[in-house]
Amino acid sequence: MSAFPQPHPKLRTLEPMVGRWRLHGRTDGAEEDNISGTIELDWLPGGHFLRQHTLIDFAGMVQVDGIELVGYEPETDSLASAVYSNVAPVPVPYHWALEGNELTIHMDAGATMRATISEDGRSFQGRWAPDPGHEDDPGMVAYEFAGSRLD
Repeated sequence: MSAFPQPHPKLRTLEPMVGRWRLHGRTDGAEEDNISGTIELDWLPGGHFLRQHTLIDFAGMVQVDGIELVGYEPETDSLASAVYSNVAPVPVPYHWALEGNELTIHMDAGATMRATISEDGRSFQGRWAPDPGHEDDPGMVAYEFAGSRLD
């Protein structure tokens, strides 16, 4: 019997994000926080995919409930994902990279998140923003955010 393939080593770079997190933030121009929720990241059995479950109240406009699966994409030698949520009728593709304590998530539709994870790994802060030329695209809202571990 042959051995099953092992998860790609790039996946393990996301290990610092595994766990439950409380999220809060504010859209550009808001005077107080108007984004809140939780995200939970865990490994699917076998370790080939990282699952993220997101529950976020986004500025009182929508309750976002989504599942994301992150895996290794050999064609691009990168970590690619798809988000399945209640706010889009099709899966939305993303690409992830964690280098040191700097996390970058790029939405292929034209937005990028950059966040810094604290040295102790208990919190993070960052910003989602439309990429240049996508500022007026539907659903592209810029916002600052922070998160803290719940576990």
